[in-house]
Amino acid sequence: MSSSSSSRNRRRPPGLGGGAALAFAVALLASGLSSSSVGTYAGQVVMNGFVRRNIPLAVRRGITMLPALVILTLDVPLTDSLVISQVVLSFGIPFALIPLVWLTSRRDVMGSYVNRRVTTVVAGGCAAVITALNLYLAGSTLIG
Repeated sequence: MSSSSSSRNRRRPPGLGGGAALAFAVALLASGLSSSSVGTYAGQVVMNGFVRRNIPLAVRRGITMLPALVILTLDVPLTDSLVISQVVLSFGIPFALIPLVWLTSRRDVMGSYVNRRVTTVVAGGCAAVITALNLYLAGSTLIG
């Protein structure tokens, strides 16, 4: 066995070949496409419903894909770019959760469907914990 083939076998666990890497790549691509579509559609609903602005579809898609294209052009190692993308994606949760808790606690917005005080306090606590964990994740990823 040549040294190049033995070193190649040491890099991945036994039993996983190129097919597994291809399946992972396809799944990752499909996941990215679906999440960018959902994010784009959610942004459209928010912009149209609350802000009363309409941004053309091509502009929305371009803005959604811009961070990934920047990472690709910077030639960041694949594993690092995957970790960075997940850290960035995790910050979407507080940006959705905090307004959700705030709006559902307002009687003028929700009417009779307004959250009870205990629901708002528990949801606010969850939002605070998630936000704190995201800040810790970002700090540990950037600093090391």
